[in-house]
Amino acid sequence: MSSPKANKVKQFEYKAEMKQLLDIIIHSLYTHPEVFLRELISNASDALNKVRFLRLSDSENIEQETELAIRIRIDKETQTFSIEDTGIGMAMDDLTGKLGTVASSGTLDFLKNIKKNDKNFDGQLIGQFGVGFYSVFMVADEITVETKHVDKDAKGYIWKSAGENTFIIEETDRASHGTKITFKLKDEHKDFAEEYRVKSVVKKYSNFVDYPLYVGDETINQVSALWHRNKDAIKEDELNEFYKFVSNDYQEPLGHIHLSIEGNVNFKAMIFIPQTAPPNLFSETHEKNIHLYSSKVFIQDDAKNLIPDYLRFLKGVVDTEDLPLNVSREVTQSSPFMAKINKVITGKIIALLEDWAVNDMAKFDTFYSQFGSIFKTGINTDFANRDRIIDLLRFESTATKSKKTTSFAEYVGRMRDDQNEIYYLSGPTREQIERNPNLEYFRKKGIEVLLLTDAVDIFTIPYLNEYKGKALKSIDKADIDLKGEESKDALGEESSRALLDTFKKVLGDKVEDVIASRRLIDSPATLVVGKQGMDVQLEKMMQMMDKDFESSKKILEINTSHQLIRNLSKLNTSDPDSAKLSDAVNQLFEGTMLLEGYLKSPNDFVSRMTNFMVDATSQ
Repeated sequence: MSSPKANKVKQFEYKAEMKQLLDIIIHSLYTHPEVFLRELISNASDALNKVRFLRLSDSENIEQETELAIRIRIDKETQTFSIEDTGIGMAMDDLTGKLGTVASSGTLDFLKNIKKNDKNFDGQLIGQFGVGFYSVFMVADEITVETKHVDKDAKGYIWKSAGENTFIIEETDRASHGTKITFKLKDEHKDFAEEYRVKSVVKKYSNFVDYPLYVGDETINQVSALWHRNKDAIKEDELNEFYKFVSNDYQEPLGHIHLSIEGNVNFKAMIFIPQTAPPNLFSETHEKNIHLYSSKVFIQDDAKNLIPDYLRFLKGVVDTEDLPLNVSREVTQSSPFMAKINKVITGKIIALLEDWAVNDMAKFDTFYSQFGSIFKTGINTDFANRDRIIDLLRFESTATKSKKTTSFAEYVGRMRDDQNEIYYLSGPTREQIERNPNLEYFRKKGIEVLLLTDAVDIFTIPYLNEYKGKALKSIDKADIDLKGEESKDALGEESSRALLDTFKKVLGDKVEDVIASRRLIDSPATLVVGKQGMDVQLEKMMQMMDKDFESSKKILEINTSHQLIRNLSKLNTSDPDSAKLSDAVNQLFEGTMLLEGYLKSPNDFVSRMTNFMVDATSQ
């Protein structure tokens, strides 16, 4: 180790969050302590990637001779362990910032919750929350980091911490760029001072690191660009381990595509679909999804422009010969080659999903349950593939059992000859939707209705307008095509008109209109949306986001065959100005408001209900 410089030692205090984080990491139980080595190798590989990129983009100022490699040295007798890379190294700001603060928002809350629930924190997840370096404290009490940034004028530093309240930094005369991490293993983890143990962990987790990885003087890893090999020569185990390496996932992938494209654009790619969606699928946080290489040279690990936003869950590697090796990240954003690659990958992934939808429904159902919400947003953004995406959409419906789904094509195949519209109804859960009075007509007539329970549906489905010439209509809307004879118990035209006029008079501007219903069978009244009205669920979401948002007035439909409505008609004929009639109209209206979640204050409703009960129970 390089010698420190006298009188240059500085002590720093960890930030409060970092103290709590270290306490949880050091004193909690882990199921996979070996993961510390994977995390250190991953960090070293990232540092080497950055140097390799700088050698190409800033060749005049960055030295070119040092071998880019990772070296692990262990001493069984003293239980010491060191890992050194010749990567980009760290400056003072990196040591105080990256090693002194929590790297990922939400990390501390996540770990606290694990500890609170008395669960083992699966070490496989460490890297996903930005605390990989600190996993070393699982196996060591104190860590020493010796580092020097690749900049010509950079100083060397030594960073030390025992994982308590403080860490120290001192200047050192280290000559070469890179980082060396050294520590003594705890007695209970002294097996990591055995070469066979270290080699087995390296082969398990880091076999595909794209740099020589030495344990002592022996090269352990394959150093193989798997995506350049013939797909028939790659074993499934290799694919699975490679996926885990590039994705930081502990599960095997759900599926993948392996591409070798030559023509208008030349590139090779290995793209994976994970088994499960991350908790932050819809967030804007940084995700290392697609790694971009140019002729096997790493460029960046977050090449989001290589895939559309609705496929942001994909993981993998793209390697193209058409990208200049000295390209900057800014140039890649607008490169026409990138747009072409994006188009090819998108088409191939959709083709894979189409194949699953026909030949492997179990796999497709797994995909859709995890990623369907984000995938369906593609109908609003990817107009080139819009029809293909629409055909892959799935929904529960009144014709399917709970949790089972159907497609638009299957729905159309079951439509009656006289049916011209595809009907749907949205709500928070299937159970709530099935209690909606607006379903009564469709249930009686045996007409299928799609049940939209995904919050994303309200931002996508209303804008489809039609499928294969069949208009999409929410049955919450007033203007739907309902056929059938009126009930023999329905009020006559004159009585119906008179009662509707009374309803309109009593309710005034609380409603857009009051009309006789053809959709109700068992319920006396329901609310529906006018032709220009907003989807009910979208309106509710707007109210949650803005407490001052005013919902549109609804149309009140009344069932002129219902006994209650017939009773009110008689009362309207005998005493149209009756207070009891007025109260009943308001009670009926507010009851529909209550069912739809629009009744802001139930006080009048409850008071009126009490009066009705008193009247009904009086002797």
